[in-house]
Amino acid sequence: MELFSYDFFQKAFLAAVFASISCGIIGAYIVSRRIVFISGGITHASFGGIGLAFFLGFNPLLGAVLFAVLSALGIQFFTKVAEIREDSSIAIWWSLGMALGIIFVFLTPGYTPNLMSYLFGNILTVTTSELWWMFALNLLIVVFFAVFLRKILYIAFDEEFARTAGLPVALFNYLIIVLIALTVVLNIRVVGIILILSLLTIPQASANLFTNDFKRLLVYSSLFAFVGTIAGLFISYFLNIPSGAAIIFTLVVIFGVLRLVKSFV
Repeated sequence: MELFSYDFFQKAFLAAVFASISCGIIGAYIVSRRIVFISGGITHASFGGIGLAFFLGFNPLLGAVLFAVLSALGIQFFTKVAEIREDSSIAIWWSLGMALGIIFVFLTPGYTPNLMSYLFGNILTVTTSELWWMFALNLLIVVFFAVFLRKILYIAFDEEFARTAGLPVALFNYLIIVLIALTVVLNIRVVGIILILSLLTIPQASANLFTNDFKRLLVYSSLFAFVGTIAGLFISYFLNIPSGAAIIFTLVVIFGVLRLVKSFV
C-alpha cells in the first residue's frame, strides 16, 4: 500500500482502471465482430502521426489520434465505397502509417526521439492530461454503448438484418470505428503500439470461457483486463521490468490458467 503514496503510481493505477474499461468494452465488440485485424491496422497506422508530431514539434498523442482516426475512416471508406478488399485496405493504411512514421522520425532534426514508451508502453509515465483524456473516452464509450446497445448488437451480429430494419448501419460503423481508433491511441501509453492489440483481445478470450452473452462479455472483459493490468503493474514495479510486457504476460498467464482449469472442471 505504500506504493499509493507515490504520485506516479496513483496515476498508473487510474490509467489501469480507465484502460480496463475502454479496452474491455471496445475489445468485446472487436472480438464479437471479428475485426481484430482492423484494430491492428489502426494501431500501426497511428505511428505515422507520432512521427509527424515529433517532426513538427507538437504533442505525439495528438498526432497519433489524427492518424488513427483518418486511417480508421479510410479503411471503412476503401472497403465500403471504393470496394477494395478489407484485408488489402487494412494493409495499405497499416504500411502507410508505419512508413510515414519512420520517415518523419528520421527527418526530425537533433537527437532521434525515444519511441520506446510509444512502441512498448510505460504506464508509469502517464500524465495528468492523458488521464483526463482517458476518462473522457471512458465516459463516451459507456454512454454510447448504454444508449445504443440493442442497435449495436443488431449491427454486430447481423448487419443485413439491421440494414433491412432501417438502422443507419453505415453511420454506426463509422462511429464505432472512430471509437476503436481513440481507444487504441489513448491506451498506447499503457502497453504500447506493439502490444495494444493484446489488451483488446486476451481479456475477451478469458471472458469467453465463462459467457457467450454480449452484455456479460462487456463486464467480464473489463474485469479481466483490470485484474491483469493491475497485477502486471505490480509485477513490473517489483521486478523492474517493462510494464507493457508485464501486463500482457500476466493476461496471457491468467487466460492459460483459466483455460486449464476449465478443461478439468
